[in-house]
Amino acid sequence: MVGFKPTDVPPTATVKFLGAGTAACIADLITFPLDTAKVRLQIQGETKSAANTTAAQYKGVFGTIATMVKTEGPTSLYNGLVAGLQRQMSFASVRIGLYDSVKQFYTRGSERAGIGSRLLAGCTTGAMAVAVAQPTDVVKVRFQAQARVEGGRRYQGTVDAYKTIAREEGLKGLWKGTSPNVARNAIVNCTELVTYDLIKDMLLKHNLMTDNLPCHFTSAFGAGFCTTLIASPVDVVKTRYMNSAPGHYGSAVSCALTMLRQEGPMAFYKGFMPSFLRLGSWNVVMFVTYEQLKRAMMAARGSWEAPF
Repeated sequence: MVGFKPTDVPPTATVKFLGAGTAACIADLITFPLDTAKVRLQIQGETKSAANTTAAQYKGVFGTIATMVKTEGPTSLYNGLVAGLQRQMSFASVRIGLYDSVKQFYTRGSERAGIGSRLLAGCTTGAMAVAVAQPTDVVKVRFQAQARVEGGRRYQGTVDAYKTIAREEGLKGLWKGTSPNVARNAIVNCTELVTYDLIKDMLLKHNLMTDNLPCHFTSAFGAGFCTTLIASPVDVVKTRYMNSAPGHYGSAVSCALTMLRQEGPMAFYKGFMPSFLRLGSWNVVMFVTYEQLKRAMMAARGSWEAPF
C-alpha cells in the first residue's frame, strides 16, 4: 500500500486541526494560479466604463493565465498568496479540522452519523471558519483582483492591505462580504466534506476500495466536482462584492441582482472551469495530504510515547 498505514488509535482533535491547516496550505501553494485565474474571470465584465476598455480581456483558464504572465509577469499568478496561506491556516483548520468533532457532538458520540448530522456539522464549522478568517479572505481576493495597469497597484503588500482597508473603509471593510461568504462556505463545506465523507464511506462499505490513496483521491475528486457545481453562483457574487469599491453595491443581494440584470444568468457561472480545476485539484491535494498527515502525526506521537 502506498502512503502511511492507518493507525490503531484514531487521530485526536488537535492532530486534525493542525493537519487540516497544513494540508490546505500545501494545496493552496500548488493550485493558487488557478484560483487567481478564477477571480479574474469572475470579476471580468463588472465594470464597462471607458476607463476599463484598455484592461486585459481574459478568455478561458489557460488563456487568463497566459495573459497575466504576458502583461503582468509570472509572479502575478501568486498575488495574495501570503493572505491566502494565512486564510487557509485559520480557515481550513476550523472548517475541516473540527468537522469530525462537531459531527460527533450532533450525533452525541454515536459512530453512525446521518446525512442531517453531517450537514449540520458542515454548516457549523463553515460559519465558524468565516467568523475567524474573513479579513484574510477579503485581502486575498483584493490582491488577486488587482492588475498591474496604469494608475499603480491598489495595495503594496499584505500588511499595507489590512491597514489601508481598515483606514479607508473602517474595520467593517475587513469583514465585507461576510453574509455571502457564510452562505458560500455553508454550501461549500456541506457539499465538500459531506460528499467526501459519503463517497469514502460508500467505497469502504461496499469493499470497492480500501482506506488508502486511491480511495482518498476518488472521494476528493467527486467532492470537488459537486462543490463547484453547487457553489459557483454564490462564489461569483462573493468575489464581486468583496472586490467592489465602497458603495458600489448596496448589499450582496444587490450585487447578485445587478449581475443578473446586466450580464444574464450565465454570469453566475463565470470562471466555472478554473473553479472546477482549482477545487478538483485542491480537494485531491488537500484530502490526500490531510489523510496522510493525520496518519504520520499519529505514528510520530505513538513512537514518542512508546517506551525505549
